[in-house]
Amino acid sequence: MLDTISAYISAVNSIVWGPVMLVLILGVGSYLMLGLKGLPLRKLFLGFKQLWNGRKAQGKGDVSPFNALMTSLAATIGTGNIAGVATAIALGGPGALFWMWCTALVGMATKYAEAVFAVHYRETNEKGEHVGGPMYYIKNGLGDNWRWLATAFAVFGALAGFGIGNTVQSNSVADVLSSTFGVSHSMTGLVMALLVGVVLLGGIRRIAGFAGRLVPVMGLFYVAASVFALATEFEKIPGVIELVLHHAFSPAAATGGFAGASVWAAIRFGVA
Repeated sequence: MLDTISAYISAVNSIVWGPVMLVLILGVGSYLMLGLKGLPLRKLFLGFKQLWNGRKAQGKGDVSPFNALMTSLAATIGTGNIAGVATAIALGGPGALFWMWCTALVGMATKYAEAVFAVHYRETNEKGEHVGGPMYYIKNGLGDNWRWLATAFAVFGALAGFGIGNTVQSNSVADVLSSTFGVSHSMTGLVMALLVGVVLLGGIRRIAGFAGRLVPVMGLFYVAASVFALATEFEKIPGVIELVLHHAFSPAAATGGFAGASVWAAIRFGVA
């Protein structure tokens, strides 16, 4: 049964993460970066200044600008950055790192556009709270003819929240705690579910407040651990960069595959 499910998921993945999707992700990001004239890069330091100034500012929203950003980063910085990168390298080779960098670079423009649309097309619900996101700017920006797409995004987004979000991350945490400290997977899952439940039941204000306190600490630890890893293996960095660039463009055939399969694997798993 599990083999059948795994085979089905692999077949779907090969279609979803095919050439069309990769071209759309990199193409749209590049188009937006050029259209914005490199604004995410040109205004990078202004962004940090605004971040600092927005720590206490409230404005018209339900949460402060700082807490809003921390809430967004809470879903960006985590176990996925560690387990996800390791998985991409294992499946796509060292060259996958190069395509991650490319995707991240143009993805800055995509993320910027998403945030602008989310604010511009947001709505106010019956409780007086602001609600927004892709489903709202698809519905309000593209019109009634595309309402079905907004509904589809909401449905698939909810499913993805369990499948590629919470499930993968909680499983990574549980595996580490089990292998390192002998904590059972069930206990880790129960504790994490209770902690998440306490935060979520408080609504957006409690979520943002919790993220505003936790994410900066988490981010500092993440950056510190990365810098420590680079510092302890400093002499290997030039060789690693050479290896990444070589495998990103080397047209060698993968095992049982066609010439250039290694590059395709690097692009596919790096972008994904």
